[in-house]
Amino acid sequence: MKTHCIRLRRGEDLLPAIRQFAEERMLEAAVVLSGVGCLSRAVLRDADGRTVRTVEEPCEILSLTGTVSRQRCHLHIALSRQGLTAFGGHLMPGCMVNTTCELILGELPGWRFGTEQDSETGYDEIVFTEETP
Repeated sequence: MKTHCIRLRRGEDLLPAIRQFAEERMLEAAVVLSGVGCLSRAVLRDADGRTVRTVEEPCEILSLTGTVSRQRCHLHIALSRQGLTAFGGHLMPGCMVNTTCELILGELPGWRFGTEQDSETGYDEIVFTEETP
């Protein structure tokens, strides 16, 4: 597994920055091994798959997990706000890095993550393809 270490800085939008990195590095299949830091603003989709909520306050990133490729990124994030209450959801554009975000991505050689429309869920869902030599 090849690893990629990235530090995002204040003012960067977390999801577009990860997508840009995946595109620049031509990542076909990767996973988030670690993601910590803090946000000044969080935009997350609820578990119902429709409701998007915005939190306009400093939050610590407790965990960032998911799949990354130049074709798609599917990421979930857990955050902690003032008073140490935790919440999380599906990462959406608009999550702004406050001071820093440290990301470690693990690239999975021999795999490709693609997408296809799933009529049951209504979403573009991941397709795992193992490349044979």
